[in-house]
Amino acid sequence: MSLLRNLAGGLRGLFRKEQRMGELSALAMDWRMLGFTAGITVLTCVLFGLTPALRATRVSPGVVLKSSGRMATSGPARFGLRRVLVVSQIAMSLMLVVGAILFTRSLQKLATLDAGFTQNGVLELDLDLTALHLPAERRAEFKGFVLQQVRAIPGVESAAEAGVVPLSGNGMNRQVLVDRGGQIVEGKSELNEISPHYFATLQTPILAGRDLDDRDTLTSPKVAIVNETFARKFLAGTNPVGATFRVKSESKEAGPFQIVGLVKDAKLYELREEYLPTMFMAVAQKEHPEQDESILIRSQASLFGLISALKSTVQQINRGIDMDFTPIDRLVEVSLQRDRLMARLSGFFGLLAVLLATVGLYGVIAYMVEQRTCEIGIRMALGAHRRSIVSLVLREASVLLGLGLLIGTALSLAGSRAAATMLFGLKPTDFVTYALAVAILSAVAALASFLPARRAARLDPMVALRNE
Repeated sequence: MSLLRNLAGGLRGLFRKEQRMGELSALAMDWRMLGFTAGITVLTCVLFGLTPALRATRVSPGVVLKSSGRMATSGPARFGLRRVLVVSQIAMSLMLVVGAILFTRSLQKLATLDAGFTQNGVLELDLDLTALHLPAERRAEFKGFVLQQVRAIPGVESAAEAGVVPLSGNGMNRQVLVDRGGQIVEGKSELNEISPHYFATLQTPILAGRDLDDRDTLTSPKVAIVNETFARKFLAGTNPVGATFRVKSESKEAGPFQIVGLVKDAKLYELREEYLPTMFMAVAQKEHPEQDESILIRSQASLFGLISALKSTVQQINRGIDMDFTPIDRLVEVSLQRDRLMARLSGFFGLLAVLLATVGLYGVIAYMVEQRTCEIGIRMALGAHRRSIVSLVLREASVLLGLGLLIGTALSLAGSRAAATMLFGLKPTDFVTYALAVAILSAVAALASFLPARRAARLDPMVALRNE
């Protein structure tokens, strides 16, 4: 179990570092890892190839002559090791199938999650204004002009400036002091500085109050919009519109800010996170604007056509502006990347494990039928029905399958707990997952066992006895 925990911990450490699509695609062949796996493969083949040969060299000729009849070969000693191997295969296969189903269902829940904003038809435009050398007092006006020109492009339904783009991996937070009926509640809140129409662009519903608008300027009273989690954390879930708070930064305090709107919760850093308390402030009320600008644009136009129009518009404003484009749905894909990779890897190994278990079970049952040909022939000569012969063979397979599933379930329960933090919306003891894994493995094992059982039931008793 410590090996499973270490493996899960290593995978979590690896995927925690992979925040962008290019980082995973940059993984290259490691010759040390290839050499290690090749060595393990050769060692396994040699070990399992020599074991039967070494056992054969220790067999006494007298014992072989005494047990040469087929009836004697059906004893448990001749099948003990094979049974143990098949039970082990089934147990390990169940572990891998459970893992594959858990990671696949976790990915499905993430992919269908309501992130709180639209994921399709929104493009992020990043502008770097450094080369323009704009003085601080002109930056806000220039950014507003650029945003106005972007909104005027045919096909653009809505556009807004955003200090933090959802799922981009960037963010900032501040300590806030919220006045709750005369009582000051202090805590940490995420911060996003936005322009009007931000929520319309991302189609995030405004639940109460109003959106930011042109009334919110540098000289007007400071305002903010908060999400549901902010209201629950600082205002006990009551309607926050009209409440005030201050922002604490190092030893300074800014504000007060009056809450003018309440919006639905939305994911900020990644899809897996719990909803975070977030306050949205008017970028127009920011005293020291930066030399970059992120604009979110919603449009039903083709991505190629929209990017071409944006490039043309920005270059007409000033050719010194550097541009970069990122579709929001690509950010969503990046956030799902590690879960998609884990689902594919676990699915592949689960399928391979089921195949190996099937082959192993089929081989043992087929060999058992071959060694008990004489016994089966005698049973049929004495009047045994074909169905009883099939039941005889299937009982042998059922015992192996039952033991494998029992051991595999125990191992799966212990192993899946080590990977619990890599799952989303599922418990490592999810009943549906285990039931589905057991059903899949049982169905495959039943098919693998039925084929030699049917062949045994079709034996001609006289032919079987003559062969003995």
